[in-house]
Amino acid sequence: MLAILVVLIVVMVALSLMVGRTFYPPMDVLKVILGQEVQGASFTVGRLRLPRTTMAVLAGACFGLGGVTFQTMLRNPLASPDIIGISTGASTAAAFAIITLGLSGTSVSVFAIVAGLGVALLVYLLAWKDGVSGIRLILIGIGIAAMMQSATSYVLSTAGQWDYEEALRWLTGSLNGVRWPEVVTVLVIMVILVPLVGMTAKDLNMLQLGDETASALGVRVDRTRLLVVIAAVGLIAFATSVTGPIAFLAFLAGPIAVRLVGPGSSLLLPSALVGALLVLVADFAGQYALGTRFPVGVVTGVLGAPYLLYLIVRSNRTGGAL
Repeated sequence: MLAILVVLIVVMVALSLMVGRTFYPPMDVLKVILGQEVQGASFTVGRLRLPRTTMAVLAGACFGLGGVTFQTMLRNPLASPDIIGISTGASTAAAFAIITLGLSGTSVSVFAIVAGLGVALLVYLLAWKDGVSGIRLILIGIGIAAMMQSATSYVLSTAGQWDYEEALRWLTGSLNGVRWPEVVTVLVIMVILVPLVGMTAKDLNMLQLGDETASALGVRVDRTRLLVVIAAVGLIAFATSVTGPIAFLAFLAGPIAVRLVGPGSSLLLPSALVGALLVLVADFAGQYALGTRFPVGVVTGVLGAPYLLYLIVRSNRTGGAL
């Protein structure tokens, strides 16, 4: 199944690089990737499509990995960063930076990163009472998310037309205008944080047995949970700072992955691959399959909303397992 996911990702990457207003054959695309000069393709593929497609893979992996980490740690498919307020906090900060402060580019990304980390810390501290209860953290996170959404709506209501359009494009979740420096930044963060998540994978699986059982088996529960939260929030925050909050992506990747690979397996790598594939497919569909161009966040939102309702109903019957 992992091999199939990798093959599908490669196919979608190839399609994303070849297809557009101008179609470029595979050999031209390959020459551009290898650094050769190809008239027309060097600009269109090398400077526009390639950074966009690369960011789709990296951001999808970040959202998928960060989402399933929270869901596994808290033993609940609703415990995703976009449900418990982390992505919403980053969105509020970005809207404030664009509309109220008149910032753009890197400054907006910095605001989003700091806000995402700050909201995660706030939710964690408010949920702390002789340890962190999963249900308590989710409920507090949903409350914080509602407050942040209200703040975002207020900021948007004060915006002029140009700032409103710019903020709305960012809030929707989009890969438009991605540049290589942003790709490199997210890649560096992944190189730092993904191994940290991998180091805690065994302890993370133990946490699914419950805090008491995991502690009896030698897991330092609070330390593991803190490391996992730092790594997952970092991945989500930096990806969000570039693409905006791609709706429901962190929420969808884990449940889809567990249905593909089955229970009992580590979901970290499958969820990262599923996340990357979802972004590639959603972005491709948003550009070419729907008659008009939509940001990637619109497509994932259409997919995620009904799935959220399904999971809520299913969680009531099964106790909330992935």
